[in-house]
Amino acid sequence: MTVPPLDEFGRIRAWTEGRQNAGFLQQAGVVEGIGDDAAVLSVRSGQEWLVAVDTMVEQVHFLNETMRESDVGYKALAANVSDIAAMGGVPKFALVSASVPPSWNADRMKRLYDGLYECAGLYNVAVVGGDTTSAPQDLVVSVTLIGTVEQGRAILRSGAKPGQSVFVTGPTGLSAAGLHGLMRRSPLTEAAGEKSRIASIPARLVQAHRRPAPSVRAGRLLLEKGWATSLNDISDGLASEAWELAEASGVKLLLKEKLLPMSGELASYARSEGLRPLELALFGGEDYVLIGTVDKEHEAAMRETFRKEGLPLFIIGDVEQGKPAVELELADTRKRRPVEKKGYNHFAEGTM
Repeated sequence: MTVPPLDEFGRIRAWTEGRQNAGFLQQAGVVEGIGDDAAVLSVRSGQEWLVAVDTMVEQVHFLNETMRESDVGYKALAANVSDIAAMGGVPKFALVSASVPPSWNADRMKRLYDGLYECAGLYNVAVVGGDTTSAPQDLVVSVTLIGTVEQGRAILRSGAKPGQSVFVTGPTGLSAAGLHGLMRRSPLTEAAGEKSRIASIPARLVQAHRRPAPSVRAGRLLLEKGWATSLNDISDGLASEAWELAEASGVKLLLKEKLLPMSGELASYARSEGLRPLELALFGGEDYVLIGTVDKEHEAAMRETFRKEGLPLFIIGDVEQGKPAVELELADTRKRRPVEKKGYNHFAEGTM
């Protein structure tokens, strides 16, 4: 599809028309979708709305050298899906706004929307509207996602209590390692040459950075079973999100190095590049798995249920009494050290 110069509404139609069929939209609760001043949506009785928004800015959140256009669209929505998952909710409706510079022609934008709608299809999200404007230089994509959750049951960051355990729903650091590898290779192209360019980077790391998999099913299980006393998604890094739980709940979190899930691909890649796997795992960010807390009496049942569902789950530490803080128990000495309240800055000079 080649799109000639169009006005705002023509562009929206060209990028969105026919992407989702009427049957799906009706089942999702869309009374009126794209085409009016506002969408008309319905929600079942006994549910509450969850609303999240994330913005991706070219040269700040993504680079043309590391992300294909379709990856940008996919990730713009996936980041929001993860926020809804972190509340135990179900993602439902998306509004997409794009500020488009001259360098992003119609074909590039089509590929971006290809990725966005691919993610929407995976998580049953109805795209119901948005906006488009021109931009002088860099692309800006902002997605507002609306979800639902049972009334009064949204899982917050503030419920952690001393004596509970800390868990994550997957390994961390993979996305940062994937980005590291992509940035060290030659410029990205859509041609076949890309295969050889990324051959030395484990595919799982590249996938983790470009196409993260938000933990929606895990979030729903945690809510349905009533296990998670607090929950947060890992967008800015394990350390940063642990701090958010600690501060919101007024507790100390003790993470244990020996319990942190380290994938074989992450460890081997980090060693080959002179990186520290632990630093990537703590400060890497953009993994979009969940960190939360659970009463110890529910640990065994939670582990078994996640195993049966084929979902990863790792107990990585404890909640303790004390001033809000995050500490790490070292594997070799069992001594503790403070964990900085920071996320990994992928583009800072010297970090790569």
